Amino acid sequence: MEPQLLIFDLDGTIIDSRADLAVGINHMRTLFGLEPLPMETVVGYIGNGVRRLVEGSLQGADVDVDEALRINKEYYYSHLTVHTTLYEGVELGLRRLTAAGHKLAVLTNKPGDPSRQILEYFGIGDAFAAIIGGGDVENMKPDPDGIYRCMEIAGAHAANTWMIGDHYTDLGVADNAGIKSAFVRYGFGEERGYKPDVYFASFSELVGYFC
Repeated sequence: MEPQLLIFDLDGTIIDSRADLAVGINHMRTLFGLEPLPMETVVGYIGNGVRRLVEGSLQGADVDVDEALRINKEYYYSHLTVHTTLYEGVELGLRRLTAAGHKLAVLTNKPGDPSRQILEYFGIGDAFAAIIGGGDVENMKPDPDGIYRCMEIAGAHAANTWMIGDHYTDLGVADNAGIKSAFVRYGFGEERGYKPDVYFASFSELVGYFC
């Protein structure tokens, strides 16, 4: 295959971060005297940025969202990788994709600094030409700002660029930027009516498609 720019989502695509995100949310809720939420409930609020995650987890509670956001960030940013893991096949798969001539990037609605810290922790940060998170560009997914930044950095064209993720914002941003999209079924997001160009059941299957 001709070299492509493959732009990956982070949570639910490269890393399984559900447990650490849920612990952070429930730490915040406990400080406000609220009962902890099941991890499955917290997962339903992931994908649209940290403020939306905190707001979703506080529905019906009389809590200052800005203060809750500060508490959540302070705790989560110091507990980024307690339970978080790479999905199976990611580390080797990224090396294979790079060896095949593809350029790689990350575009996530998680804030940029913790995103880069997590990727560096797992020793894969240098695999990516760009790591763009929430706050690094003006608008988050599904607005296409981050896609355009990744393409600019990588010197790529829309015809050879993919957005790969597990969430409807990933499919939406691909549509908005006029690029192809892939949906990974092993993540924890949902399509919400979007139709990706291709589905992958595992990261290894994804690598096989592009290599």
